[in-house]
Amino acid sequence: MSEGSKESIRDQVLKPLEETGLQRFHFRTWITAGMGFFTDAYDLFIIGVVTTLLVPIWHLTTLNLMLLNSSALFAAVIGALFFGRLMDRMGRKAVYGIEAVLLAVGALASAFSVNFWMLLSLRFVVGLGVGGDYPMSGVIMSEYSNRRRRGFLVNSVFAMQGFGLLVGPLVAVLLLRSGVAPTLAWRIMLGLGAVPAAAVIYLRRRIVETPHFSLGVRGAVQETAETVEHLTGIPVTTTGSVPMLDSRISLLFRNRTFLFTLVGTAFSWMFLDMAFYGNSVSSGLVMKALQPTGTLLTHTLTSFWIFLVAAVPGYWVSALLVDRLGRRFIQVLGFVVMAAAYAVLWLAPGITTVPLTFLLVYAVSYFFIEFGPNSTTFVYPSEVFPVTVRGIGFGISASAGKFGAAVAAFLFPLLLVRLQLPGTMGLLAGISLLGAFLTIAVLREPKGLTLREASHERMVDPDAAPVATAD
Repeated sequence: MSEGSKESIRDQVLKPLEETGLQRFHFRTWITAGMGFFTDAYDLFIIGVVTTLLVPIWHLTTLNLMLLNSSALFAAVIGALFFGRLMDRMGRKAVYGIEAVLLAVGALASAFSVNFWMLLSLRFVVGLGVGGDYPMSGVIMSEYSNRRRRGFLVNSVFAMQGFGLLVGPLVAVLLLRSGVAPTLAWRIMLGLGAVPAAAVIYLRRRIVETPHFSLGVRGAVQETAETVEHLTGIPVTTTGSVPMLDSRISLLFRNRTFLFTLVGTAFSWMFLDMAFYGNSVSSGLVMKALQPTGTLLTHTLTSFWIFLVAAVPGYWVSALLVDRLGRRFIQVLGFVVMAAAYAVLWLAPGITTVPLTFLLVYAVSYFFIEFGPNSTTFVYPSEVFPVTVRGIGFGISASAGKFGAAVAAFLFPLLLVRLQLPGTMGLLAGISLLGAFLTIAVLREPKGLTLREASHERMVDPDAAPVATAD
């Protein structure tokens, strides 16, 4: 549906923020938010190498591997929901940084684990921080962004994952090649995950409350006007007060527009993560299935080159094009190419006996994962829910994604045994197609719209008096 064009007090105050060009505060917010995703990706990759090293040291079983690979992801389900709702109730500023503390403390403490159960528990702590970082950083970057480059800015925060994916195997390779004993190497790998998260705790605690929250939830007109003027350098003159907006979670479920949007963002993210996380967390297992006689060092180096050549460029090409091509187009294209790549590996199983050909197809799937839905499923929920429920809307979406990721990471080692590599890839192809169909059926394109327009916030704003018409 479309909405009337009446400019409310909220629109007047936020207009300079929406129309300004890229400024220093945008990039300061980007690095503050992005380092959490660097840590997230580093932890995502490194646990696969760590568990491989721990198998002979702690005599880990297949069940042990399944639990370690998925524990942080199951915790992220809880973290996303908890922090998503907390930031809607207490404010972005009041909560931001707590999730980084969890990331740092959990990563550092896990390096001192003395047994499987201690490591499993601390990975759960890391997962709580990872889950909380998704709604916190995504929403904050979105609410500080301008209209024309919002997709680029939010996508760039998420693109920091690419560097984490790169640094993970690089650290592992350096430690393995330097002759560090496995009993020490795995501890260093885990402990280093605390560094980037700890580096931004201070910055996150110092961040100014976002104008969208201070105005949309607290109704602080004058305070918000002063913040917008300070950030943009554009004078903001307005008088009057604004009515309170509906902040009940039920808003997401009783309004058809918001409900359909939530189904689209949550389930497309879940389908993506089922295909992506099983692939990524268990990349070492994929390499082993491809090259049974290869060493851990060889497998890790192979993963590094795939990430360098395919994954990292995919993130940044997406960031550069998302405001031109649109979120919807990129997401559908990514899902379709993912499905095609996985289908090739499924229908032509002989490819798995030709390492170079297999790795080429595998790399193509990685590029389009990062270029497509792995980026856009993060961007979408940061902009399509009203400010009063934006955190929980994002939290539910991220939680669904992490649930799918956890299930995939848990089952992937078993699937590789039961279905073998080709059969597992066929399953991922079907899941990818489901993501494409859902995106086409449910999600709408928010590019070029203000955040209030993209989120249909005027539908619940008495001050805006929108005129709704059917599409």
